[in-house]
Amino acid sequence: MDPKGSKMLVTAGEILVEIMATRIGQTFLEPGPLVGPFPSGAPAIFIDQAARLGQACGMIAAVGADDFGTLNVERLKASGVDTSAIAMLSGVPTGTAFVRYAADGSRAFVYNIPLSASGHISTTPEARALLDRADHFHVMGSSLFSPVVIEVVEDAIRAVKAKGGTVSFDPNIRREMLDLPGMREALASVLASCDLFLPSGSELFLFAKAEDEAGAVAELLDRGVSTIVLKKGADGAVHYDRDGRTAMPAFAAEEIDPTGAGDCFGAGFVCAWLRGAGPAEALRVANACGALAVRAKGPMAGTGTLAEIQSLIETSQRESGR
Repeated sequence: MDPKGSKMLVTAGEILVEIMATRIGQTFLEPGPLVGPFPSGAPAIFIDQAARLGQACGMIAAVGADDFGTLNVERLKASGVDTSAIAMLSGVPTGTAFVRYAADGSRAFVYNIPLSASGHISTTPEARALLDRADHFHVMGSSLFSPVVIEVVEDAIRAVKAKGGTVSFDPNIRREMLDLPGMREALASVLASCDLFLPSGSELFLFAKAEDEAGAVAELLDRGVSTIVLKKGADGAVHYDRDGRTAMPAFAAEEIDPTGAGDCFGAGFVCAWLRGAGPAEALRVANACGALAVRAKGPMAGTGTLAEIQSLIETSQRESGR
């Protein structure tokens, strides 16, 4: 992948800290050991990974004027993200997510996002200036949690599309989120505007009537989505467009923490796509980002540099050739 990411990539949405239970099967109904805080938030993880790949990028967001907010902003700055449109607000806290893990590998969360600073995101003059430089806008479905943020996202899409830019969309939602006010309408609106669609597994069927993968993909391509990348976790990923289908297996990885892997995958694919990579190359980069992400404890702890991603790909290719 060409290391020069000259196009400006922008996202918007929630920033929070993540605090994790340390024992499998631990509950939040009684005191127990925790680890954190870790900088987090799906669009924040995405943009951190993009910056670590050398992509010019920035984020529209809001955090509290507190330690958690400072932790996140400093992390993003250190990775190379333009943080000029991240507002630090007094009187509201930075968002939080407390996470616990079950024996079957599933996770449960206690969130404070809509009532946090993330619920006060707005298109500030700084956000407008960032969008004036944007060539591509990325949407996380998890960010469409309130009408206020939906307005910011839709405003950003209009601004980028008006000057010939492109939009990518990762649904990143749970079924219970579909009943949030305005969520279904917002998802449909974003899908109608996106060029690159990045669903995970069954998310594909939230947006199509067909009950099989091929039928759902055909339906979405007919509706104007030019590229679909279906994430399949340990089974890799599949790229679809009107020229056909390209599948790529995942890289082997010892999973320590799955949080953020899909966000890192998305960043890897979008960055490669923006730099003109073909489907196979973009999928390899994305899969490598996802594999590195699960190897470290903490949502951003495993975001890899371009050199690290290329090293993983080259090492895997050498080993598979033996």
